[in-house]
Amino acid sequence: MSYTLLRGSFVIRYPDLPRQGPEPDGDTVKFKPDSPALVETLPRRSGRPPNISGRGVSVRLEAVDALETHFADTHQELAGANAARDELLRLLGFTNVRYFGDLPNKVESADQDSLRGHVLTNGIDANGRLIAFVFPGDHPGADGAEVFMDGPLADASVNGRLLAGGLVYPAFYATLPAELRTHLAGVSQAAREKALPAGIWPRSTADPDGAAAIVDLAAAEALVMWPKLFRRVVPYLAAGFTDFDGFDAWLRADPVNRDDELFLIRLLERGNLHDVVRGAGQQLQLTMWPEEFIISPDPAGPGSPVKPPLVAAGDLVIVAALPDPQGADRGAETVTLLNLTPRAIDLANWTLSDAAGGRSALSGAIEAGAALRVVLDGRLRLGNAGDTIILVDPRGTSIDRVTYKADKVKPGRTICFGR
Repeated sequence: MSYTLLRGSFVIRYPDLPRQGPEPDGDTVKFKPDSPALVETLPRRSGRPPNISGRGVSVRLEAVDALETHFADTHQELAGANAARDELLRLLGFTNVRYFGDLPNKVESADQDSLRGHVLTNGIDANGRLIAFVFPGDHPGADGAEVFMDGPLADASVNGRLLAGGLVYPAFYATLPAELRTHLAGVSQAAREKALPAGIWPRSTADPDGAAAIVDLAAAEALVMWPKLFRRVVPYLAAGFTDFDGFDAWLRADPVNRDDELFLIRLLERGNLHDVVRGAGQQLQLTMWPEEFIISPDPAGPGSPVKPPLVAAGDLVIVAALPDPQGADRGAETVTLLNLTPRAIDLANWTLSDAAGGRSALSGAIEAGAALRVVLDGRLRLGNAGDTIILVDPRGTSIDRVTYKADKVKPGRTICFGR
């Protein structure tokens, strides 16, 4: 998928207002773009305009979630939270960063207040921040250029390096292209298996490996757990609950701010946060690893313009293919799509492609809940010795992909992908 290049400077301190300066953490940093007008043109998935001023805009690092250094007057385990923050700043080139004693999240001094860098962004989040992969130094491309983001480029980003170092959890939103999600899931799994002592994984809890015991807020603040879950625990305990017997009902009571909509990858079905969390007594546990589900962005408010309308991974899936029809293959091969959403999807400018680079344009529409059998026009040829089929939306995002092997191919027989 193509991301928009923005050149500019990362800012960690305001020389004229140091005690009112930015508060960098392990997944957020201030960025002052060279061309602020370009920010206004970015997609707004939740209908929120960018929260940009003359001092810049906050960047939320795509695909990662760091332990909270500050959240609603609380924090998570500070050793892990500060380690991610310090490594992010080091990777961007900042040195000798020191913080105010009474304002531990604001930079008192550093060798550099700002440094040149660039971001590759695909939109604005529900808090008005850029969603982006971040990089130190200047990029040779023109400001506003479209840059194709692949696995190696993601690995070279600060995001990818934090994930590979085991310093952050994965957090995959529907804005992340499917190919990058699959790649970064592998990076996260490898980091978890290595369990580097400097990272979070040796101390991770409230996850599929075991429940966490949380008797109060102080106990939660001392733990290493998936930050989004922590951000639900804090208001739950603040509401006066003393155990987690009512946590499921509390989540369900607010489907926007608490019970995030998810797509459960292994189950190939939609769900919510309550489907992957188990709470009882003083015990709380995430029952799936964070890379095993996709988080939907916050929905746009009434009347808020969304640019563009979002079709997420899992909304439209490939359920079957006929790579070896009876008789001649050319012009008779088929791929079957299934629309899982409650609305029709316009297929104009969508394409199907394969591992060899063949591409077939789609057209028409697929109704809500309906299946559509697409007859390939010959420009895309399905391999009888095995192949990968990729469904790509108009912006170049891979929405779904399936792979079959030669042993599944039989003359005239349709392959079902178990969707």
